[in-house]
Amino acid sequence: MAQRTAVRPEEIRRHNVSLVLRHIHQHGEVTRAELTAATGLNRSTIGALVADLVGLGMVEEYVPPGRDRAGRPSHVVAPRPDGPYVIAVDIAVERVVTAAVGLGGRVYSRRATVIEGAARSPAGVTEQIVADAIWLASQLPPRARPVGIGISIPGIVRRRDGFVEHAPNLNWRAVPFADLLRHRIAEVLGSDLDVWAGNDADLGAVAEHQRGAAFGLDNVIYINGSVGVGGGIIADGAQLHGFGGYAGEIGHMTLDPAGPKCHCGSTGCIETYIGEHALLRAAGVEDEHGPAVVARVFAEADAGDEQALAAVHEVAVWLGRGLANLVNVFNPQVVIIGGSLAGVLRLGQSSIEAELDRRAMSAARSGVRILPPGLADDSGLIGAAELAFQSLLAAPDSPVPAVAN
Repeated sequence: MAQRTAVRPEEIRRHNVSLVLRHIHQHGEVTRAELTAATGLNRSTIGALVADLVGLGMVEEYVPPGRDRAGRPSHVVAPRPDGPYVIAVDIAVERVVTAAVGLGGRVYSRRATVIEGAARSPAGVTEQIVADAIWLASQLPPRARPVGIGISIPGIVRRRDGFVEHAPNLNWRAVPFADLLRHRIAEVLGSDLDVWAGNDADLGAVAEHQRGAAFGLDNVIYINGSVGVGGGIIADGAQLHGFGGYAGEIGHMTLDPAGPKCHCGSTGCIETYIGEHALLRAAGVEDEHGPAVVARVFAEADAGDEQALAAVHEVAVWLGRGLANLVNVFNPQVVIIGGSLAGVLRLGQSSIEAELDRRAMSAARSGVRILPPGLADDSGLIGAAELAFQSLLAAPDSPVPAVAN
């Protein structure tokens, strides 16, 4: 018989501290009574664990004023505004958004920068993030300290080490981006911050599942569409990564083998029918690209322009066909459409739904809703923050890296 090892009291305490912090992180401000009910721990244990987190500088507690009920009011526990934060980064083809995000998912400060030319290279983006990290620190209370960096990248990213296999629209291939940034942060800031990177759609799915339109649901597909198209999948409450961590490349499902050539090397990928370039081409826009141009097409469609409306309808039909395949395979409760495709959903939802009705199996179709992101354009950014918080949430009493002033 295999010998069993007893669980030490200190290990139980660490587990419970993590459990309580995770609940506060997900739900924000809560009472001790709510923590007791949610965790199943007794009141005295919750009091001791909250005291530990207060001592670690992660949360604060107070007695809410104005309570007229008899008896002692339950203390309210909330993330400290000057407590630990992560540096969340959302990289897109035309811009980098960097933000300081605290426990509870609160965005304290952010900075968006347009990138082009050399600034779009791995080295250029690295320098931009380092500069943003310094600026963010200047906007926060002196006590606040970063505990990690999370990065959302529009490409195929190896989650375990942040290695970018291919980000075609950035023209990156075989880039150890997390390592590059980690070393540069150490050189400039004198910090050993952990750096995590993931695919933008995967992280968007995480954010929408934990804080957005899919909160409380266990079977979710998130599609992020801009120049490229990616997807993140939550199945039975767990994210689907695949064997190598590359699952979710929805943009490269083949819709028509005789269709347009895709940058991935195949032909007829769904990205060639529903990406921003397809929308602009159908709208008759040549030699222009970027979010402002796409927004202009949507504005023209809102104003009743026939060509713009026809372009949206064309993309919506192809999007509905692609969604039918996904609904048949994964049987989700909700499909969330983000990025520039959220504009297609807003203007062309009836076309998308009609195509789903026509092509998806009725049993799977009847239970699925098609929704815009609950976090708007911040799904990838908040997902990157969740990625960066994972070490702290697992071990709240581990030392926080120091950052040179």
